[in-house]
Amino acid sequence: MKKSDRFEQGWNKLLETQGEAGVRTMEYLRETAPDLVKYVIEFPFGDVYTRPGLDLKTREIAAVAALTAMGNAAPQLKAHIQGALNVGCTRQEVIEIIVQMATFAGFPAAVNGMLAAKDVFEKRDKKKQGNR
Repeated sequence: MKKSDRFEQGWNKLLETQGEAGVRTMEYLRETAPDLVKYVIEFPFGDVYTRPGLDLKTREIAAVAALTAMGNAAPQLKAHIQGALNVGCTRQEVIEIIVQMATFAGFPAAVNGMLAAKDVFEKRDKKKQGNR
């Protein structure tokens, strides 16, 4: 399969936001669903994430808010919390985004979102401690 410009742009945005975790996810899915991987890379990351008008931090804030509100996408929420931290959000900003969602999506969604954030924070702390 020839890689399109959209794919290349999307792959670069995936790397910038999700890092190696995003790469591992796409490689894991590629064996079973290569077309799905292509769609995920080209559309959200290649088309939407490269549009003018919002910086990556703002896009990740929107993703964390939406995925928290959905309440049924914990793996994707964790990936976008990681992405938000990778592009400049602080942990406190992530916490506030999730707390804000209690107003719009309810407390169960916010609590589950906070559990996802806690998991991401703890894994980042362990990784940081392991690199010392």
